[in-house]
Amino acid sequence: MIVQQNDEETPLLQRPEHPTAKTPLPWDQIWILLLLEMPEIVSARTLAPFIPQLIRDIGVTHGDETQVGHYAGILQSSYYAAHTLTVFYWSQLSDHIGRKPVILTALLAISISMFSFGLSKTFFALVVSRVVSGAFDASDSMAKSMLMDITDATNMPQACSYVPIPWTIATTIGSLIGGSFSRPADRFPNIFGRSELLKTYPYLLPCSISALFILTIWLVTYIRLKESVSTKTPLWELIKGGFFGQSYSKPHQPLSNVIVDPGEVKSKPLPLRALLTSRVLSVTASYATTGLFQMGFNSILPVFYATPIELGGLSLDPPRIGALLAASGIIQGIFQLLFYARLNDRFGARAVHIIGISSGIPMVILFPLTNALARAFGMGTVVWLCVAVQLMLKTNLIMCFPCISLFVRAAAPNRASVGATNGIAQVAVAVARIIGPASAASVFSYSLQEGHNAWSIYYFMIALVFLAVGTALLLPRDPSVWESSQ
Repeated sequence: MIVQQNDEETPLLQRPEHPTAKTPLPWDQIWILLLLEMPEIVSARTLAPFIPQLIRDIGVTHGDETQVGHYAGILQSSYYAAHTLTVFYWSQLSDHIGRKPVILTALLAISISMFSFGLSKTFFALVVSRVVSGAFDASDSMAKSMLMDITDATNMPQACSYVPIPWTIATTIGSLIGGSFSRPADRFPNIFGRSELLKTYPYLLPCSISALFILTIWLVTYIRLKESVSTKTPLWELIKGGFFGQSYSKPHQPLSNVIVDPGEVKSKPLPLRALLTSRVLSVTASYATTGLFQMGFNSILPVFYATPIELGGLSLDPPRIGALLAASGIIQGIFQLLFYARLNDRFGARAVHIIGISSGIPMVILFPLTNALARAFGMGTVVWLCVAVQLMLKTNLIMCFPCISLFVRAAAPNRASVGATNGIAQVAVAVARIIGPASAASVFSYSLQEGHNAWSIYYFMIALVFLAVGTALLLPRDPSVWESSQ
């Protein structure tokens, strides 16, 4: 899409209105991009149900149950630590060499790291596997950049409304794989009881299933995905031109088989300093603080489920945890698919975003309330009702992220720098995702220890909600406000 240039002195009411007709979605590519939303989620959700038990099994906590959340947070944050250091460079590189080579590299790395995770017997080896995955995984970022490449302001909200479909499928598949196939020799002795390999590596089977699923997506991407970057520069020329130190300005080679407006070939990727505008910084801050809360919440949710009731949790086993997370993903996906585009059109992206992040307050309050009910009445109907309400409220939170994607696209200084702009936002949210799981899990473990305030974790999480709401107020009512004034 070519953004219309407007004179800043032209009265707002005299500027051309945005077209009301929506551009049809390019479904031959959209379905592949939706598929590319799945690998990161499948891998993370596969691990989530059994990570608390895995940490107990390898003995790193030395039997101290209160430290399980601490080490789970470190393991989760190691992925985002590596991701933070590389995602901007992958995103910036994709503006020059194309999105497809970066995506294929990412998918292969995720698959290898999942096999490695299943074969790991020490906490250090687990961390290394997640670091490798995080360092190379730019698939989700590239899928978002390609979605911005091939859509415009009229059809991107509609495209974003379909994103929950792969999220739901990936969340459901990953959670069921991790919850159902961990420790298969113990759970299914008639089928896997004679396998010494699965007795030695009790979490290899779910990791292998997840890895093979991602390799299938790699094959589909290699065969069917078309490049969305209109010009490409040879990688060797980038290296000689000092790509990692400065913007590379040598004329690019135009591509004949692309799916973007040929008028956009005239623009070129901008250097990092030119990308750090007030708009980019505003949406980056909102993205980071929302991600900080979301990842903090997601990291303590399975730990809360697995923690004994007397210590502040619900004493659930991995299969039930996996089933709950899968059900949550289904609810979120259906709701966003049916209602997100309508809500965005009716209330605007910022309003939907603020409502979504504000839902974090009752979500956090339900943690101590659910545990108190479990202590008083056991795991009865009232407790399960609270669990269901909390998971349903997560639906509002998930709708924040397509809203932010709309603002990221609108904040990009030009279409040739969409990848790098998205990369800046991804770096910020990756930093938040390092801090979120580690800090939330550590505060959760701290609050469980005798003599400490059990509500510390809930005060901490509510403070994160208010921080995210504050940064959301920096955004305009609608992304079209930024696009109109470019």
